[in-house]
Amino acid sequence: MILLLIGFLSGIISGMGIGGGTVLIPAMVVLADTTQHVAQGLNLAFFIPTGISAIIIHAKRKLICFKTAFNLIITGVFGAVTGSVLASYLTASLLRKVFGVFLLIMGIYELMRKDKTN
Repeated sequence: MILLLIGFLSGIISGMGIGGGTVLIPAMVVLADTTQHVAQGLNLAFFIPTGISAIIIHAKRKLICFKTAFNLIITGVFGAVTGSVLASYLTASLLRKVFGVFLLIMGIYELMRKDKTN
C-alpha cells in the first residue's frame, strides 16, 4: 500500500513539473527500504510514463516551447548519461549525501528566489 501512495504522490508532483523524484527517491529509501542506487534507477523508469503524460497535457494547453525543449533535451541526455555513469561509481552513502545536498540547495533556492509570476 505504501508503494501505491508513494507512486501516486510522486505522479501528482511530477505532473506539476516539480519533479516526482523529490518525493519518490527519499520515500523509496526511507519508507520502502531500497538502496539509493535502486531508488534513483526506479525514479528514471518512473519518469518515462509520467513525463509523457505531463507532456501531452501541457502540449495540449500550449504550455511548451518546443524549440527551447529540444535544446534542453539534447543537453539533458548528455547530463543524464554523465550523471548515471558517475552515480554508478559512488557508494550508496555518498550518493545519498550528494542527493540530500542537492535537495537542500534547491529548497533554499526556492525559498529565497523572487516570484516572477505577478
